[in-house]
Amino acid sequence: QVRLVESGGGLVQPGGSLRLSCSASATIFSFYAMGWYRQAPGKQREWVATITSDRTTTYADSVKGRFTISRDNAKNTVYLQMNSLKPEDTAVYYCNHNPPNWGWGQGTQVTVSS
Repeated sequence: QVRLVESGGGLVQPGGSLRLSCSASATIFSFYAMGWYRQAPGKQREWVATITSDRTTTYADSVKGRFTISRDNAKNTVYLQMNSLKPEDTAVYYCNHNPPNWGWGQGTQVTVSS
């Protein structure tokens, strides 16, 4: 069972930035494609970004150009740098394997509001 722990969320004004982190207990972490997902109140969880084992990245259209996913395999950690945040980015953010077939962590709350 892989344990995922997300951190780095908080309250930020529109236009601000946050950097999320996710540590994973998976062995051979570097072999896995990792993704960030989010769930806004009253909505289904949606995919945000993916980074593959060879560090190829893809993004949802809604965050493209504003968010950057990266990974540090030595630390078993994946990051999400979020810039130019908008109120519609407000959600609980989760990381998981891509596809998301590991158990979910507790997530980290991101609130964008003035």
